[in-house]
Amino acid sequence: MYIETTERIEKKGKWQVVVCGGGVAGVAAAVTAARAGKKTLLIEKTLSLGGLATNGLVNYFVPMCNGRGKQIIFGMADEMLRLAMKTSWTTVKDCWKYDYPEKQGRLDGKFSPTIFALALSDMAQNAGVEIYLDTIISGADVEKGHISGIIIDSKSGREYIEADYFVDATGDADLLWRAGVPTVTGGNYFTYYAFGMNFDTMRSALEKQDISAAYRWYMGGRANLYGGGQPENRRLYSGVTKEDVNEYVLENQKLLYESISKEDKNSFDLTLLPVMPQMRTTRRIDGDATFSEKDAYVHFADSVCAINDFDRCDFLYEVRFGTLVKSGFDNVITAGRTASASGYGWDVLRVIPPAILTGQVAGNACSIAIDDGSPIYATDIKKLQNIMEKQNCPVHFDDALVPKDKTKTEKGEDNGHI
Repeated sequence: MYIETTERIEKKGKWQVVVCGGGVAGVAAAVTAARAGKKTLLIEKTLSLGGLATNGLVNYFVPMCNGRGKQIIFGMADEMLRLAMKTSWTTVKDCWKYDYPEKQGRLDGKFSPTIFALALSDMAQNAGVEIYLDTIISGADVEKGHISGIIIDSKSGREYIEADYFVDATGDADLLWRAGVPTVTGGNYFTYYAFGMNFDTMRSALEKQDISAAYRWYMGGRANLYGGGQPENRRLYSGVTKEDVNEYVLENQKLLYESISKEDKNSFDLTLLPVMPQMRTTRRIDGDATFSEKDAYVHFADSVCAINDFDRCDFLYEVRFGTLVKSGFDNVITAGRTASASGYGWDVLRVIPPAILTGQVAGNACSIAIDDGSPIYATDIKKLQNIMEKQNCPVHFDDALVPKDKTKTEKGEDNGHI
């Protein structure tokens, strides 16, 4: 059953670049475009930036190195990690924090999700990005693969936003789906955690003089990245319908509540609940290229950034530009966990550092397309690669770091529920 309505929607304005979604990829895209001198708007549905990294409490920069002391991921991912280290506690090892001649272990670390959210807001505002918080995308005005504008809903009501180019960094491909861009739906295990503290963790923090030791996870669902701990007969969740999201969140919250009821209420407290579903692979673009595990150690002519496997030492990859665009849709590009990837490759590409780099790529691609007047999918790759390199982001991995035995798998440290 349907109803038909006719409504007048106010045109709010026009920007050169509109980024939908204020997670780390969206912030990277918006800041990059704004630094290139483009009038940029960033739209975020919650009240703070950072996405899963902050609002979802997935506060972990996974390894940005080959696991043997060689940094692989640079660019804006490195800039944001340094921002986290500068503004809040982190668990990054001292040899990576400071200019030690010998780097050992992995370049990774947890951080304060709340302080990082504030730092990202400051970063975006300092770059000249206009920000709309508490605003959702509810429609797209599309004809023949061109998005003329989008409809947003906020406390001001329903408004129409125009732009030359759009970036979908929603994490769920919400704009792509509304614009008719081909997408692929994923599945997510049953997992949910909140942050809390008790007298034991507080004493530990005091003894170590390390505030990060005061926090611990309190779990609802306990499934990990690979499905370990997934309850029997519990289905996977796509996360792209209200029914999926509500069942996932409400049942997890019920489990968490039942679990903490066993705690001594006078010696424990929950300090942070996630304010978005902790789902990682919901929906992504069906791009011109698809990143996969089989891409390890392969160079591509259209590579736009080099990354590493977060879970296995030595595995190196290059991300192709085609994973972010779809031919026939001339002014929309995606970034973050909605990039085109399959299987384990989706896990490799969706985590924080690669997500930030794809945001940086998207912001630069929009800037180039504006200057050249070209469709986004036909962005001058050489020009884009040169800009990424100038921004301290290698587009190809170093062959000297490729192991002799490419089939050997050596897992790194346990990364938990990332």
